[in-house]
Amino acid sequence: MAGFCVERGADPAACAEPILNGTYQDLLDALEFARRWAVAGGAGGELPEADEKIIDDALIARLGGEAHEALRLALAWCSVEQWQPPALAVLCRSAEVRRRHASAILPACRDLAALERHDLKCLAYALAILDDEPLVVLHRPTGTGFEVRIGGIGDNFQLHTLLAHVLIGGGHVPGTAPSAESVRLATDPEPAQGRTGAIASGAFELLTPDGERIWNEGLPDDIPVVEGRRLLVLDEPMYSRSWNADRFFPMLPGTAELTRVLSADEVKTWLTYTCWTS
Repeated sequence: MAGFCVERGADPAACAEPILNGTYQDLLDALEFARRWAVAGGAGGELPEADEKIIDDALIARLGGEAHEALRLALAWCSVEQWQPPALAVLCRSAEVRRRHASAILPACRDLAALERHDLKCLAYALAILDDEPLVVLHRPTGTGFEVRIGGIGDNFQLHTLLAHVLIGGGHVPGTAPSAESVRLATDPEPAQGRTGAIASGAFELLTPDGERIWNEGLPDDIPVVEGRRLLVLDEPMYSRSWNADRFFPMLPGTAELTRVLSADEVKTWLTYTCWTS
């Protein structure tokens, strides 16, 4: 109900604590269910599906401990995904909420998702959103570097579009700038209604400092931290690619601001942390 109220205009910061406390507790309880299930060796150790039909007296007994506690853990295992919509309602509408709660909840969310019995992708992505985050961006083909500050970006498709807008559209590196419509869809506070069909095109290859690809399907949080800064390397795209320009979280506009062009000496220094020296 609180999540519904936020979707209808209630203050997300005021509603966040009960929603996200409940989310966190159910994540922890679901993980404890999995731990006890593994210890008991139930069904050969394979975790059950998250369906309340699995809950019976035999399952409660297998989990051990007090029956009411075991029942709570089983219910959390089966219903934890129901916290995802209200959690997204507050996380996607307030950077303050993300700053206060996300880092504590994210590890438990990722640990539970790794067990491959729950679809928590949207929750994990929302918890991992970076706000007011400085990036050092090195453009290998031109040997130039930039400081870019990002926030509210739901995935690397959106990041890719905004970097191309800032760097190519701003005349700092060569290439084809993204369309005005794809930039609008990435940044407009008013969400698009349904899928727009707008297409964005790849301008770069996104790489880690050691040359590994950073997938568009991933997150800005995947960018490694080097000397206290996330360090991203841009290279020529290996092949032509395009994608739907609609953003991952419709209610969450992204931002990317060029704060500084790095000097040649600074670029050279940052390159020492990569697998390229020039």
